[in-house]
Amino acid sequence: MVALVGLLAACMAGSSDQESSPATEKGAQLPSWVKQALSAKSGPDVAVTMGSQDFAVGDNRVVFLVVRENGALVQAPTAAIEYAGEGEAPRTAKAVLQPVGAHEHAHENEAHDHVDVTDVYVAHVQTPKPGRYWFVADPADEKIQAVGTLEVQKQSVSPALGAKAPASDNPTLASAPAKHITTAHPPDTELLRYSIADSIRAQVPFVVVFATPEFCVSRVCGPTVEVVEKVARKFDRRIVRFIHVEIFTDNDPKKGFNRWVQEWKLPTEPWVFLVDSAGVIRGKFEGAVSVAELESAVREDLLAAS
Repeated sequence: MVALVGLLAACMAGSSDQESSPATEKGAQLPSWVKQALSAKSGPDVAVTMGSQDFAVGDNRVVFLVVRENGALVQAPTAAIEYAGEGEAPRTAKAVLQPVGAHEHAHENEAHDHVDVTDVYVAHVQTPKPGRYWFVADPADEKIQAVGTLEVQKQSVSPALGAKAPASDNPTLASAPAKHITTAHPPDTELLRYSIADSIRAQVPFVVVFATPEFCVSRVCGPTVEVVEKVARKFDRRIVRFIHVEIFTDNDPKKGFNRWVQEWKLPTEPWVFLVDSAGVIRGKFEGAVSVAELESAVREDLLAAS
């Protein structure tokens, strides 16, 4: 399991691989309700492999994997969630297995070619106050449970919903050739035609993906750009724009995050943001996102509201 835990976290540049949840660290004190939830179910207890980490008070989209002790991924279509903050009674939620497009991605990564991550669990949980929240995931019809924690802050590190989008002047085909702008092969030129700043000035709604197809550690990150490409084909570009911004300075991981990622204060990658015609952030996705999730968000958060 050690070789696989952190598959999602590993693709988040600037974040450390989480080889274990606090739930599995020696001496960790599990809340009594967590102990009861785990003891009430048969099968092994494992640590959740997280795919998101920027949590704040309010509604949070939690992305994770459940990995068996032999390294295989659990892929039950749903998982029941129990979660609670300190001193709270457990609440319930439902996680749904979402396809992330990796099965259509031809990129080979020797470091992870023993696992093809095609799906992730996504749950929405309500966290009314800051602090540590424990949660237990129980995949449907599977004899395994996964336990983990969410560290919830007063405000997210990334730009919040309802905030003004930073007017980043990211490079476009008007200023540089595609090979200098993107690490995607072949270049995703339709995503390189507009800048964030120009779109805000033009008062055109847009979707922007911050991701690096070439330098992501796992197979989950690269398909994020492909997911955005697929969704973009479903909409009139005159009504909503789609933009890709790379992660590293000069597309070189050794040089760290580029200035556009820093302007948006992104602690990880990939990220997808939905911004309306007034330049206000109406939706955001940390980590992997499915075509269905993103398409629905564009229709509901951007087009329906315009």
